[in-house]
Order: sequence, then structure tokens, then C-alpha cells
Amino acid sequence: MSTVATGSDATGPLELVLVRHAESLGNVADREALAAKAHRLDLADSDEQVGLSPEGERQAAALGDHVAGLADHRRPTVVVSSPYRRARDTAASALAAVGVEVLLDERVRERELGIFDGMTWYGIQAEHPGESERRARLGKFYYRPPGGESWADVVLRVRSLLVELQARYAGERVWVFSHEAVILAFRYVLEGLDAASVLALQKSEPIANCSMTRYRDQDGALRLVARDDVSGIQGAAEVTREPAHTGEGTGGAG
Repeated sequence: MSTVATGSDATGPLELVLVRHAESLGNVADREALAAKAHRLDLADSDEQVGLSPEGERQAAALGDHVAGLADHRRPTVVVSSPYRRARDTAASALAAVGVEVLLDERVRERELGIFDGMTWYGIQAEHPGESERRARLGKFYYRPPGGESWADVVLRVRSLLVELQARYAGERVWVFSHEAVILAFRYVLEGLDAASVLALQKSEPIANCSMTRYRDQDGALRLVARDDVSGIQGAAEVTREPAHTGEGTGGAG
């Protein structure tokens, strides 16, 4: 029978909780652009500086109330966040009552889309047909947009961070505030998925804003115990997520 390790004998984190940032202005702009079949999002800020929407602020506050109500043995002891504003602001609001330092780590930043940043799939197909063809030939997992990153590149970042978490935070409850593609990359690594499986998850199970994907140590390995858990905000804020993905993501939305 599997048993959960105790703090004294754990060789890595006791728990890993992956939190997607609250709804951002980029998420709102993305939905509006897709509905209008526009080529670009109506956003002035860089992807790094995109902030939370009013609903996102309510979601982050609701998650903060949830965390404040957790028993001490369930609260995070180590917190890592993407340096992007929407993730940092979510972490700050969610942890206001806990007092845990937030460690910023660029390895959990949003996937960089290069020349496609801020574009919808309609825009990419219309303005970069050659790249659309190259992506179809290489496959979405390994395709790297000019100046950007492939899904495989994000996986390499996640592998690097997991090695560090394993070595430095034995027995800790680690929470990571990040983005959809990064959370899926964690699932790829931790659950031993293949490229087709993780891309299918992006289409079939879009990750809600402020949701928690939770792993716990069982026999020395982190095992999935909850995915896309919105219990922290449900009833206090609207649950928002993107529709099924049909192409490349867009800047400010992940």
C-alpha cells in the first residue's frame, strides 16, 4: 500500500501545488479577438506586464480567503512564481494572510511566442502562412516560432526546476504560480506523458484560472491527486477558462 512520506523521511517536496494565474486582461482580450476573428489582441502592455482583469482580482482574493482558511499543515511553506505580473499579483493576493516569501523564477514564465506574441490563430494563418505550414510539418510540440519557444523548450525549463525543488525542499509544501502551458509541461514530466497526450489535454481539459493541480509524495514520487481544482474560488468568483484550443496560444492569455 502506498504511504505518504513524512517530513523527516521525504527526499523531495511533500506536496506540489500548481496554480494557474487568475483571469488576466489578456484572457479577456483573447476571447474578444477570437470571437471577432481578429488578427491581433487589443493589448497595449507587453506579455510580462499584462495585469489581472476585475474578475481575476476577485478570483485571486477568493483564493486568498481559501488559503487563509487552511490548517497550518496544509498551507504552503515554499512559494515560487512566474515573474510575469498576472502570476505575481495572483500569488500576492492568494498569500496575503500566510506571510510566505514569493520566489520569482523565470523558468515558470509563460511560453514565449516570438513573432506570434499578441496574435490570434487567424492572424498567424493570414500573415505567416509559411510558418503555419512548417508547424504542421514539425508538429506542435517541437515547433518553435521565430524568436519564441517550443513546448519542448518549456519542458526543459520545468525539468530543471524540478531537480532543484527535489534537492532543496525536502518535506516542504511547494506552491507554484504559473501559466497554462507550464502547468501542462509539469504534467508531461511528472506523469510520464507523451507529446500527443499533453497536447490532447490542452484541447480537452483547458485549465481554469486560479485552479490548483496538486501532487503529493507517495513512495518517493509526486503523484497527481487533483487537477483543475477550482474549489478555492467556486462560489466566491466566476470560474473562467479558455475554450478548447485550436492553434497557437496568444500573448497575455496563458
